[in-house]
Amino acid sequence: MHVARPNRIQWGIVLAAWAGWLLDGYVSIAYALAAPIISPLFFPSLNPLAGLIATYLGFAVNGVARPLGSALFGNYLGDKLGRRAMLVITIMGFSILGTLRSILPTYAQASLLAPTLLFIVLFVEGLFAGAEYGGGTALSMESVPPEKRGIIGSFVQSGFGTGYFIVALVFSAISTYFGSLMPSVGWRVLFATSIIPGLIALALRYFIPESPVFEDMKRTGQVEKVPLGRLIKESGRDLMMALMITTGLLAINEITFSLYPAILTKYANIGETEMGLIVAIVNLISLFGVWFGGSLLSYLVKRRKLTILTYTIAFAIIIYPTSLAVLYGGWVGALTGAGVQAFVEAMIFAPLPTFLSEVFSKRYRASGAGVAYNGGLIVGSFAIPITLAISSYLGFPTAWILMMLIWTAFILIGTLLSRETWSLEDLVLK
Repeated sequence: MHVARPNRIQWGIVLAAWAGWLLDGYVSIAYALAAPIISPLFFPSLNPLAGLIATYLGFAVNGVARPLGSALFGNYLGDKLGRRAMLVITIMGFSILGTLRSILPTYAQASLLAPTLLFIVLFVEGLFAGAEYGGGTALSMESVPPEKRGIIGSFVQSGFGTGYFIVALVFSAISTYFGSLMPSVGWRVLFATSIIPGLIALALRYFIPESPVFEDMKRTGQVEKVPLGRLIKESGRDLMMALMITTGLLAINEITFSLYPAILTKYANIGETEMGLIVAIVNLISLFGVWFGGSLLSYLVKRRKLTILTYTIAFAIIIYPTSLAVLYGGWVGALTGAGVQAFVEAMIFAPLPTFLSEVFSKRYRASGAGVAYNGGLIVGSFAIPITLAISSYLGFPTAWILMMLIWTAFILIGTLLSRETWSLEDLVLK
């Protein structure tokens, strides 16, 4: 059977969706990298652990806002006015808010107003960021040949890891240049650089066409008045199972990728510059993981549910030995252990864009994919504070391994209860 190849316009759409994920990875991980530095600046009255927990609560604030943004922007823009219109608006808000972090006052300058403003910026930023996944997934998956969804979906997903890789290198360079000035100047420079990937993503999106599926919906009068309501009515069970998968997966992502900077510096006794290099390499490894996972999905397995299940079982098997390597193996062990974790975890992410685009109808695909993915952050974004809080009783190694196992169980249960989406009929996104 002849397999169509994406044309130039379709690749432009894919790159635009990928660039949004790159910005998300850059902005989100910039906060994770800076968290140990800004913690005493915004929460000086707390002890070091409590201050770090409070700082990482910013991820929870941002995470809770994301499904709200998915619902609002997906419902009123993505599924009513178009995928492209939504993505142009959200990328502007996302990049501007991410950059605004650089001019926030510290506690010494504004007292309690400082952490309040920090959390407000993170919340509003989360509203715009929340629309990224649903809109980007719908636009890219609706615009490419059906047989290529698996590999292209994994490429779009790899944008986050690319952003992480780039910002880790930027952080390493900035920390080397500023040295002892990181607490006063360096972290502000890091946040200010968020405008660069934002402008690139905006430029890519400004010139792309609308999804052909959405154009056909407008032409035939199939655009829903209340897409979110129809989503809940027709696909409530699919949404619940998807939320279980994303809750577990995003929670694991929080306590691995987002927590690696703190783990390496606070628990593995690795310096900031070396930490930046390690997390950059780890995220480069994760890119190969998501591409490898997407390749297997497209050319060998082709079953979305089975693929997610297989990758998740593999991750459960490697949790214990890799975690010990990260914590006790020095920089070589940390790089090896985190690298293996990142590779296998990234494989689980690879099928998600394809799975979520196929499980939800085109009438509410932007809303469905966005809410299903970002809804996992309602609970998943609290994974770091929960892990750190439990570590005060069990010790960090036990707490970290235990929480990874628990969140992995969420993915397994949600996947087992989900329905398989790929079939010959599913080649057309209905």
